[in-house]
Amino acid sequence: MKRENFSSKFGVIAAAAGSAIGLGNIWKFPYIVGQNGGAAFILVYLICIILVGTVVMVSELSLGRRAQRNPSGAFKAISPSGKWHYTGVLAIATSFIILSFYSMIAGWVFSYFFSSITGKLMAVPPENLTLYFENLAGNTPVVLFFNILVICITAFVVISGIQDGIEKYSKILMPILFFTLVILIFRSVTLDGAKEGLDFLFKPDFSQLTTESILEALGHSFYSLSLGMGIILTYGSYIKKEENLVNLSLKIIAADTIVALMAGMVIFPAVFAYGFEPGAGPSLIFITLPAVFQEMPLGSFFETLFFLLIGIAAITSTISLLEVSVASLTEELNLNRKKATLLISIGLFILSVPSTLSFGAWSSVKVFGLNLFDLFDYIASYIFLPVGGILTCIFVGWVWGSKNAFKEISSDGMYSFGGYRLYNILIKYIAPIAIFIILLYSTNIISF
Repeated sequence: MKRENFSSKFGVIAAAAGSAIGLGNIWKFPYIVGQNGGAAFILVYLICIILVGTVVMVSELSLGRRAQRNPSGAFKAISPSGKWHYTGVLAIATSFIILSFYSMIAGWVFSYFFSSITGKLMAVPPENLTLYFENLAGNTPVVLFFNILVICITAFVVISGIQDGIEKYSKILMPILFFTLVILIFRSVTLDGAKEGLDFLFKPDFSQLTTESILEALGHSFYSLSLGMGIILTYGSYIKKEENLVNLSLKIIAADTIVALMAGMVIFPAVFAYGFEPGAGPSLIFITLPAVFQEMPLGSFFETLFFLLIGIAAITSTISLLEVSVASLTEELNLNRKKATLLISIGLFILSVPSTLSFGAWSSVKVFGLNLFDLFDYIASYIFLPVGGILTCIFVGWVWGSKNAFKEISSDGMYSFGGYRLYNILIKYIAPIAIFIILLYSTNIISF
């Protein structure tokens, strides 16, 4: 069976940027910026993106394109005699586990979106918004319903294939996401008192930086680009030989970073304008922002638009996460795309149940002091993800060889890049060491 490819450069950028642009940009990035002092943190984050994110992304794309296979198959194709294919298996497991609880969080977003449409969310007094969120998270039947809705939407797109599914809907959803952001930015920056929020976002105060802030920036630069979980590698396998991988990587990273900054331009001017706390943490979009919208003229409209935006960002990420497992089943077990998608979707829903129950009936169940949702998140995000990233860097730099990788990056000499020496140092030494530091920090083996 002929393997599908993306049909256009814009399709590749839309799909890959869509995988990177998710709740991490619109939910996590703003609140970690708020907790770490604003603009100075962003500058450190951008440096980390350049030194670590770019080199790992272009390496994963080149590995996928050279092998034309899923994560496990790619490592096996390039190193048939070794055990390196387990690095691909680890990436597949990581994406599967992350999607099992990511779909639940996306379900919360969709619940808020529908509550915004009906006006129910606007009617909740600000002092009761925390209770409203806790009641939603603990309402297992409702959460499971929206979880199923997210999985069904995602499965529908993935079943449709690369060009007619992932590429087609990414081309539709990503422009909508950008347009929605622009509308929300215009509303936010024109509020009285918005300037303080923009200053917080764009005027560096280096006295706010700590060692923890720098490590947080390094970690987020890796996590936010969908690296280490097989997504970029899988999408790389659908890219045509004549595409410029460096150019694509830079555009994907630029889109991801711009959306994160745009999300900050939506959130911080509004938060400062109404006197709320910019470092509110994970509760920022579910508790703080609904209170902000209640104070804002036409708040109900903009609240609905905001949760639509987050819903779109979540779906573009769930699509890419699901594709990793589907590509693996179709190629390794010779299943057709429809059957593979349905099997994986059922498995995802089953695995999502413990995470959902950890906010309800199983809230008292702890493993190593963590509820089941936190346990899955810790294993996948803080252990599997960086370990997979380190192994990928070692494989590309030392096993496949940085010269072979660079040859693929240049499309066998079609594009001329003068940065081989820098690439060689970054992929062999800087990137794996940086990701190892992320692993040590995120697992609390080192602290400052």
